[in-house]
Amino acid sequence: MPPSSASTTDADKSPAATGSSGGVQSLERAFDLLERMADAGGEVGLSELSVSSGLPLPTIHRLVRTLVACGYVRQQPNRRYSLGPRLIRLGESASRLLGTWARPHLAHLVEETGETANMALLDGDEVVYVAQVPSKHSMRMFTEVGRRVLPHSTGVGKALLAQLTAEQVRALLARTGMPAATEKTITTPDAFLDALEEVRRLGYALDDNEQEIGVRCLAVSVPGSPTAAAISVSGPAGRVTEAATEKIVPVLQQVAAELSVALTTS
Repeated sequence: MPPSSASTTDADKSPAATGSSGGVQSLERAFDLLERMADAGGEVGLSELSVSSGLPLPTIHRLVRTLVACGYVRQQPNRRYSLGPRLIRLGESASRLLGTWARPHLAHLVEETGETANMALLDGDEVVYVAQVPSKHSMRMFTEVGRRVLPHSTGVGKALLAQLTAEQVRALLARTGMPAATEKTITTPDAFLDALEEVRRLGYALDDNEQEIGVRCLAVSVPGSPTAAAISVSGPAGRVTEAATEKIVPVLQQVAAELSVALTTS
């Protein structure tokens, strides 16, 4: 048998062709580059990708060129590269699926607490609601799925931003501003950072009439979620009292842990 036949088989099994998970290494590398671009704010240079990934510049160039050809990366006029428009369609579909997977867990929250349950994601500088199960009470909270809000005045926003560094939070607030939704909305970065420290200390976030007068919301992040996500329970302030909070928060944390397993288990 010609030696080239054996060498081809060896090449197919070589570390260069096989990823750490036993999959295709080039695919693993391409998705890793997309993640790194997202972490960098969506736009980055090839040399930066090479430094952060540890891959040679020619390898980076070849992978990025393929992603550009597929529409998942776009070259900017300044010769830097940004995430491409085809990712938007994938992201929208994934968000809808995420809401579908979350809904049974939110329904359990409603059964246990009696109040409306939501799931929200951090999308850029905004919070977007991707799933909701309403309370059975005639007086209940209702937030449209797909609604976008600024994070500084919401429980889910606080839960999500508590996962970021102070520098990242300050940069986000500088971009969005901190308009007051009510007279109780936190409107200064320093006060908001203090509130995030309280979220970390307590293990949950509270929106106390900050988005809407008469409404209180309790929220926790979903640990280990593939994308930054939080779930919440909201209702009239007369029902979501401090006494009710003591009962609701452990349920929220338990459901968040269960949802985390559901989202990370293939």
